[in-house]
Amino acid sequence: MRGRRSTKPRFNKGVLVRNIIIVIILVAAIFLLINFLNKKDNGNEVTKPSETVSKIKEEPKEETYSASMLMVGDMLIHSSIYKEAARNANNQGYDFKPMIEYIKPFATDADIAYYNQETILGGAEIGLSDYPCFNSPYEAGDDMIDAGFNLVSLATNHTMDSGRKAVLNSRAYWDKQEEENGVLAAGSYSSEEQRNEVKVREVNNIKYTMLSYTYGTNGIPVPKDAPYLVNVWPTDLSINDPDRDTKYQEYKEIVKEDIARVKDKVDVIFVAMHWGVEYTHTPTAYEIDSAEFLAEQGVNIVIGAHPHVIQPVTFIGDTLVIYSLGNFLSAQMQDANYNKMVELMTSCKITKTVKGDDVKIKISDVSNELLYNYHSGYRNFKVIPFSQMDAGHLANYQSIYERYKKVVQMYDEDMYVVPAA
Repeated sequence: MRGRRSTKPRFNKGVLVRNIIIVIILVAAIFLLINFLNKKDNGNEVTKPSETVSKIKEEPKEETYSASMLMVGDMLIHSSIYKEAARNANNQGYDFKPMIEYIKPFATDADIAYYNQETILGGAEIGLSDYPCFNSPYEAGDDMIDAGFNLVSLATNHTMDSGRKAVLNSRAYWDKQEEENGVLAAGSYSSEEQRNEVKVREVNNIKYTMLSYTYGTNGIPVPKDAPYLVNVWPTDLSINDPDRDTKYQEYKEIVKEDIARVKDKVDVIFVAMHWGVEYTHTPTAYEIDSAEFLAEQGVNIVIGAHPHVIQPVTFIGDTLVIYSLGNFLSAQMQDANYNKMVELMTSCKITKTVKGDDVKIKISDVSNELLYNYHSGYRNFKVIPFSQMDAGHLANYQSIYERYKKVVQMYDEDMYVVPAA
């Protein structure tokens, strides 16, 4: 006889384990959900993987912009020069173009091309004049602009040579060039409002401006009711003034304010300084102190003039300092070493690097080319780079080159000077 089948359910171990695992998973899921909601409530929302990828994509990229710059010295228009310019134009105005034709390719190739307008451009309408009180024709500016120059310093010891009328004529001329050709001319103005206006130029996404100062005006007083006619900062050791040191420090504060006014509006600040002692190759203590002060204020390039001969080129921190470029076009008498006829043309690269809100400016690739202000018996004036010189221009040009290369490198033996031909 068969036994009866038991009706008691069998114990299934596998089912029990499965159910336990399901319970554990459910409990864990509930725990994680509660924990997530708590973190969200506390402002600590967990970043999803897709959000992390998105944030990586939003990381700011580094962008780089650059501009090339060229700088030459004094446009010092003696009568022999403007008379030759008149002959070049068949006495129908003035033509300076043949005198600077060797330099034009360099200037037109540069994004920013600077020179110092040493003598006031008051125009032939009020009469041209020579040393000691100059007045020069507008065409000198026209032809420098035609050559590619677009940055001009106007604060010199000769700014007041021909009086207020000449200064106002000059300023009106440069205002027109700024409007029509984008030129930036600084250091001499027609009003206090114009002096304090921040003039900004931009090239290749790099914004720049320039300030310009002179140590004095050869004893010719700047009108008390019009100090804006020329920016003065007494920085010359040759000034016989017992209050010179006090004035120097007082004007430092003015310059500091000028720089602060433009600093957050541009990437690059140039300062043109008319300073030092004439015909000396070594910078004065005032030049060095002023350059260090300007570097402390964040100026990127300091461009010196007035000695009429070249002085060293160096860096103070990140600031490029050219203590003196010397003359550019002039008829100053030569000496045995041609020191007033050997000049400097300095070029550099300006790089702007942007990453988010971080902006960095670097001055690099500094190159210095010696120039020779050739003339034959104060005729046939021509500015010639030493890289294009020959014995017909100057028989001993190689030894002259070596002499002035040492001047350029006085403070920095690695400062590059373009070899002579």
